[in-house]
Amino acid sequence: MKYKPEPIDTEKISLNQEILKLTELLARNAHDIWAQQRLADGWRFGVSRDDSKKEHPCLVPYEQLPESEKEYDRNAAMQTLKAIVALGYRIEKRISS
Repeated sequence: MKYKPEPIDTEKISLNQEILKLTELLARNAHDIWAQQRLADGWRFGVSRDDSKKEHPCLVPYEQLPESEKEYDRNAAMQTLKAIVALGYRIEKRISS
């Protein structure tokens, strides 16, 4: 089987500053969801990744991640937000009353 990824075209989508701030919150949340699942599956922190021991160096708070890992999460969050807009949806913060 040959797989050719075809993500939603988001090249022409730009996000306003308020939505860009949301990217960091979603990136942090994605990391926490990932870490929560890993911990539930019996993984723990380890200096290097070891699948047989279920150890992973990224089982730390988001702020302690290497910048490369944060950037990976940010990119996934931003591309998801852009895809939502590309599909015709609007992202608006509800104004509290």
